Amino acid sequence: MLRADDWSRAKAVQLNPTQYAILVHLQGRPSGLGIKDIAFQLGVSQPTTTDSVAALERKGLVVRHTDLADRRAVHVRLTADAETALQAARSVPGHAHEAVAALDRAGQEKLLLLLIAMIRQLQETGAIPIQRMCASCRHFRPFVHADAARPHHCTFVDASFGQQDLRIECREHEAAAPASRAATWDAFAKGIQTLQA
Repeated sequence: MLRADDWSRAKAVQLNPTQYAILVHLQGRPSGLGIKDIAFQLGVSQPTTTDSVAALERKGLVVRHTDLADRRAVHVRLTADAETALQAARSVPGHAHEAVAALDRAGQEKLLLLLIAMIRQLQETGAIPIQRMCASCRHFRPFVHADAARPHHCTFVDASFGQQDLRIECREHEAAAPASRAATWDAFAKGIQTLQA
């Protein structure tokens, strides 16, 4: 259903699903990403990514620029038109979103925690690359506040937040080092177990 929703959103802005996925992935990355990184993150081939980026470039949705640190490297970043297209695509209703909205708050929270655990397992086994979620971010501090409604802390914005605000996709995400990521996950999992006890 998630894939079908993305197809609908892509179609609404006259893109194919891979092109739409590239735009979504580039969002919040002002310096852009290289073709190889985009292909790896999306799990598609480099030739497919290159073709899709070329099509997006012709549509004025991305631009290629030389990496200042390495003049041989080329990065792809969004244009203002891409941001407009993404906003229009997000306005297309999705069946998955409607299904989640039909759950009560406790059900939504349980679903979110299960998704985070599944994504984390897939990351740690190497099945998928590190995702931009709180549980893998260097800024995430789980269960450091006594307030049950806002037990977590984000050092990027220096604010506490609750379970319902945990993110699976965050623009400000910075991947934590593997050892730190493991320690953060242990603290997070222990906190969840305490809540459920």
